[in-house]
Amino acid sequence: MKILIVEDEELLAQTLKQLVELDPLHEVTAIAHDLDTAMQAVGAHPPELALVDLQLANGTSGFSVAARLHEMGIACLFTTGNAPGFPVPDLALGCLRKPFETDDLARALREAEDILRGRQKVILRSRLPEQLQLYTGDAELRPKEEWVPGVRSRTSLWARVRKLVRSPSSFRSAA
Repeated sequence: MKILIVEDEELLAQTLKQLVELDPLHEVTAIAHDLDTAMQAVGAHPPELALVDLQLANGTSGFSVAARLHEMGIACLFTTGNAPGFPVPDLALGCLRKPFETDDLARALREAEDILRGRQKVILRSRLPEQLQLYTGDAELRPKEEWVPGVRSRTSLWARVRKLVRSPSSFRSAA
């Protein structure tokens, strides 16, 4: 699969390129740093998928790059440290939050390729990496679990155990 990397940090872009090309089925067509270089890279070598950071050089947003690539029929996968707080399925297939591991990237690329190729899979349970969020239709059906802080009990565990020991009426047999 041909992949365009849109990342303004050169060292990170080169590292990402090396990680993508660990799989011989993936080829990085170009590395772009902003909207203008991304459009030039697409004109020279059209990719099938673009890995797009959301905060780019020269005041360019990854959203504008994703919108232009979407108009050209090129799918995007956001790779960013600041993931959008809401899904944007019109612009991208999903979001891979930084920092991520090599396995997370490999899984994200496999999932993106499956979506692009229209492959149907039998999924017994979700096994996506924690850093990957896909913006597909089935993801909207599952409610997102929100973290709620725990409430401390006013009574300590030790006090509750002593109360049970003093009045074990609930433990008495019917005899």
